Formats: sequence, structure tokens, C-alpha cells
Amino acid sequence: MIREELARLTTWEERHRRLFARLALVLVSTAVVDLVGSILIYHFERHAHGTQIKVFGDALFFTTVQLLTVSSQIQNPFTPWGRVADVILEIWAVIVVAGSAGAIAAFFQKAD
Repeated sequence: MIREELARLTTWEERHRRLFARLALVLVSTAVVDLVGSILIYHFERHAHGTQIKVFGDALFFTTVQLLTVSSQIQNPFTPWGRVADVILEIWAVIVVAGSAGAIAAFFQKAD
């Protein structure tokens, strides 16, 4: 059973190309969401009273960590629009993880 699964990974069939394309699309689109989210968080939070996001690097760190773990060392946004952006980032992260897991599961589920 393990050998069969490893053999599936070492071939490069059409379904392998589809899985790779889907995961590459997810990676690229998540990088775009990370950049846009960082710009928005920086724009909304940089002048808020009490925020820890002072420079773009802080916003990029916060956004990237939110996408990867849905938590951060930096406090949650203080402004209403910063909070909306944060919730959208968290929804994106959940959808991407679920969708990627589903694509990988479907790849292994399909019988040859």
C-alpha cells in the first residue's frame, strides 16, 4: 500500500499536473492576498492609537502570520476597517487550507 502511494507520487500524469497547477494557483493567489492585505492593514492601522503596526514590515508580519496561523504576537487591529481586513484574511486562510486539503485528498482518493 505504501509503495503504491509512493509510486503515485513519482509519476507525472495529467492528474499530477492538475494538482500541481491548483496548488501553484493557491500559492500565488495567497501571496497576492498577503501583499494586498499587508497594504490595507498598514494603511488602516499605522496611525491608530495604541497599535503595534508602525511600519509596513509590521503589517506584512501581522498579515503573513494571520494567514499561516490565525494568530499573531501583534495585537488585533484597532480600527473598524482593519478588523474587517483581518476577518477577510482569516476567512481566506480557512478556505485555502480546506480547499488545498480537499485537492490533495481527491488526488490520493482517485483510483488508477
